[in-house]
Amino acid sequence: MDAMKKRVIEAIARYKLIAVIRGISEDEILGIAQALYQGGIRLAEVAFDAAGNTPDIITASMIRRVRERFGAEFFVGAGTVLTPEQVQCAKAGGAEYVISPDVNPEVIRATAAAGMVSIPGALTPSEMQLAHRCGADFVKVFPAGNLGSDYIRAVRSPLSHIRLLAVGGIHKENLGEYLHAGACGIAINSNIIKKELVAKKDYAAISALAQEFVQAVEACC
Repeated sequence: MDAMKKRVIEAIARYKLIAVIRGISEDEILGIAQALYQGGIRLAEVAFDAAGNTPDIITASMIRRVRERFGAEFFVGAGTVLTPEQVQCAKAGGAEYVISPDVNPEVIRATAAAGMVSIPGALTPSEMQLAHRCGADFVKVFPAGNLGSDYIRAVRSPLSHIRLLAVGGIHKENLGEYLHAGACGIAINSNIIKKELVAKKDYAAISALAQEFVQAVEACC
């Protein structure tokens, strides 16, 4: 395993919290990233737009801008990566990890070949094991909130060799349930980066929410 991948994997295991940046503009990206960083978050994914309204090259540009601003102090990945072409676009932008909503062996293998950490999304044990066999470093259980923390605990029993992240429907009051059930991390979107706060450019409020989530994670670890 190369040094960059090892460093990212260790960061996810240490900080446990990934902020999901979705549906924002180039003008907003640095303000949001700064707010997350000031709130104590050290990992964030910038999501591609599956609807195609934001070109992939723009998303890659936003990833690059965050990397250039924060360097090695902030771990930036690409989210909603659906194709090997987007893997390459993410790599060109400086992404350190790739997160997907599904298990696509081509995407997983392309991510591994590019030297980035692979985090595909899965729901069933069969999908989780397939992702692992294809080379995933973590598996994102999505949508975890619809199934509850007991589901994480149940699948962890036979699949203890797979590192799981819980994503979807997680908030600061229940995140401890998922971590205690065996998830090694969580990802949060709208409970931190609220649309109304982004619209008002109220980055201080976003930073305060980020800090609340960081404190909630620290309290249960």
